[in-house]
Amino acid sequence: MRDHFIKMAQNNAWANGVLFAACQALSEDAIWAKRSGFFGSIGRTLNHICEVDLYYVDALEEGGAGRAVYEREDIFDLAVLQDAQADVDERLIRFCKGLSADTLNEMRDTERPDRMTQERVDWLLLHLIQHDIHHRGQVHAMLSEAGVKPPQLDDFYLDDGRVETAKPFWEN
Repeated sequence: MRDHFIKMAQNNAWANGVLFAACQALSEDAIWAKRSGFFGSIGRTLNHICEVDLYYVDALEEGGAGRAVYEREDIFDLAVLQDAQADVDERLIRFCKGLSADTLNEMRDTERPDRMTQERVDWLLLHLIQHDIHHRGQVHAMLSEAGVKPPQLDDFYLDDGRVETAKPFWEN
């Protein structure tokens, strides 16, 4: 299972990078323009992905920040936001590389608005990856609405058809 979670984290990092690269075709105004989706713009949705990743990776690492990660301001510079996302993606990959069968069943504190809960590491990882896929799909649709061809985000796993940009993640 460890290798599966490593590949999921690597795929997540790759897909985030591809999505940010596609967003670079947009002007700042287009990044922040009102669009359909939960968060109303591409920029706010990308901030949400990063923020939630910070929250769950902190919980997985037992960093203790809890909901304090949500006290940060949105990052309005796309390059700075991309760097922040790449950093938390790398933390997730490192965490997954350190997994063991025992770690997957360990519990982690997750601070909710009204209570502290505990969740299993494997379920937190699956939730985090699914969360990112869900919101990247929203950005994907908003890119199309903005006149930018949305990137292919599902050519990571299979040998036949794997895109060149995904190959470095398979070498380590």
